[in-house]
Amino acid sequence: MAQKAKKDRAKANAAALNNLHMGSLVVNALFLLSHFLFRSRSLVAYGLFATPSIICEYVLEISGRPKFDAATGALKTAGEDLAAAGLTEYMFDVIWVTWAAAIFVMLVGNWGWLLWAVLPAYGAYQGSGLLGMGRQKKLAQMQGGDASGAAGSAAPQGNRRARRAA
Repeated sequence: MAQKAKKDRAKANAAALNNLHMGSLVVNALFLLSHFLFRSRSLVAYGLFATPSIICEYVLEISGRPKFDAATGALKTAGEDLAAAGLTEYMFDVIWVTWAAAIFVMLVGNWGWLLWAVLPAYGAYQGSGLLGMGRQKKLAQMQGGDASGAAGSAAPQGNRRARRAA
């Protein structure tokens, strides 16, 4: 059964990576075609904002692509789960927002790159949530430390015999 799960993940990862590369090719080719054929857009801004997307795509490719044995064709590793939450999900978000911004730039001009500002804002929002959870945990520990002295007179936890003895 475990081998079947690996094969399923390998198949899902390969399909997701192929779709990702095809989408990237289409969006980037459309942007460059529109730049050279219709309206000139800033290639410096394009390079600046497309670079993180390309880096994320490369990291997803390296970590998620299944690897096969050259001699036998057997599956060696299925790759990391590309459907996982967390950093993997954020890298996909970076790629998709970059695609949306590139399409927006084709339609409205270089001001469309402001859409890309959503990414650092979202990262700051997620980071502040982590900081907030850390503060709440520290506050709970501080209150728990003060409350433990007052709670010393409460009945001890345990089985009935231990409670009766107290």
